[in-house]
Amino acid sequence: MSASISLANLSWSTPDGRPVLSDVSLSIQQERVGIVGRNGVGKSTLLKLVSGELAPTRGRVIVDGTIGTLRQITQVSPQESVADLMGAAAGLALLRKAEAGLASIEELSEADWMLEARAAEALAQVGLDVALDAPLVRLSGGQRTRAALAGALFRRPDFLLLDEPTNDLDRDGRRAVRELIEGWRAGALVVSHDRELLETMDAIVELTSLGAARFGGNWSAYRARKTIEQEAVERDLASAERRAAEVARKAQQAVERQQRRDAVGNRKGARGDLPRILVGARRDRAEKTGGEGAQLAQRLRAEAEQSLAEAKSRVERVSTMTVQLASTGLAAGQRVLDVEALRFGHVPGEPVLDGLSFGIAGPERVAIRGPNGSGKSTLLGLIAGQLVPWEGRAAVHVRFAYFDQRVSILDARATVAENFRRLNPAMTDNDCRAALARFQFRAEAADRRVETLSGGQLLRAGLACVLGGPTPPPLLLLDEPTNHLDLDSIAAVEAGLRAFDGALLVVSHDDAFLEAIDVTRRIDLLGS
Repeated sequence: MSASISLANLSWSTPDGRPVLSDVSLSIQQERVGIVGRNGVGKSTLLKLVSGELAPTRGRVIVDGTIGTLRQITQVSPQESVADLMGAAAGLALLRKAEAGLASIEELSEADWMLEARAAEALAQVGLDVALDAPLVRLSGGQRTRAALAGALFRRPDFLLLDEPTNDLDRDGRRAVRELIEGWRAGALVVSHDRELLETMDAIVELTSLGAARFGGNWSAYRARKTIEQEAVERDLASAERRAAEVARKAQQAVERQQRRDAVGNRKGARGDLPRILVGARRDRAEKTGGEGAQLAQRLRAEAEQSLAEAKSRVERVSTMTVQLASTGLAAGQRVLDVEALRFGHVPGEPVLDGLSFGIAGPERVAIRGPNGSGKSTLLGLIAGQLVPWEGRAAVHVRFAYFDQRVSILDARATVAENFRRLNPAMTDNDCRAALARFQFRAEAADRRVETLSGGQLLRAGLACVLGGPTPPPLLLLDEPTNHLDLDSIAAVEAGLRAFDGALLVVSHDDAFLEAIDVTRRIDLLGS
């Protein structure tokens, strides 16, 4: 019997009762399925429910087969190696013990003599050439992501569960993941906003506030079908609205006609133009006719309103993000940043950056590019003052905001609104709420704790708190800002950054994003 995953009326709510997923039902065979949807609709939550990391509030998850997940790496210890990340450390230690002649007969029988070969094969599949005992601290974020992906492959599961697997990866890494998925013959559930990766899928599942909908085929097929369905839904809604308005108009006209007839009859009766018995009969007939007409109008109005309600229920109401920024006042030619002969590494004697020099003046937009491990995020950390260079200096001459990939500028234990007021103490509560609303944090959404936000919501909250104030900093340092954003939010951020009149220093592998924000200069770090 082939492996499968079945979700039956699956629902999950946060501990404080906020619903995230409601009545999701899906059946997934050994196929490659992309999970798409706006930030916060529950894509990552769905994977956690399937893997068993979370228990559903209601409904069932039935998994027939084995699951392999991509570990999300936030922090690593100096002792952790690639083997630890791949789940092969214990097996590797046993092999080393056996090679040294120290293993017992029982341990020898348990040893996996093909472990190193299988691990090397998994690492090669993701384009990573490192030893199993290589320390994780020596790997870049992208290299760690590749190693985590190799770990999922190493376990040879029936289903891979991948949450944004191309985030943090350079062009070669993204290509390696796409090629891996293209050749994957077991099942896969892949949460991603990477359109090129989604083109390799067999089906797309879209999560919205209305539930889950499955579309056969890859990203292009999904978009084509979605466009057709959306146009049909909008036509149905427009038709229902016209019918409801027409029914209301005709009902009002009928009431007005009856009122005019009644008024004429009342005037004749008052003048004595009609016998009293005829006046009474007309009054009775008018009341009966009016009552029947009112009942008919009420029934037609109810039918029209029901049709309208059904049409509205098929339309997802989504508030768009509108990024409007105040001026930074940065003058053209004003010195913003000077990096001089910068030398730094994470391991003594092994510099990642060696003699790097460049400067930024005025509202320049500079992109830092290079393969994983070339020191892109390290450079931003040095400029922000979070790291101390071995040699040289990084001098920032204006106020700046640094958006690392964890958006650590925010206090995770505080609410979005509390973070905004901390970073913009001169603004009133009304101004705070208005600014947050432009970034889609309205009403109770502004009172959510930062630690409860999804990756995309987290970046949105950071942008809101830093850029929504009266005087945005003249320099923004952005480390892979589009990694966790849905496509609509990326477009909104692009529009906002195009309107930003300060300087930008951006680390990104997303060429379309760099082009959209009008980057004027690129600095390539070649790495080792």
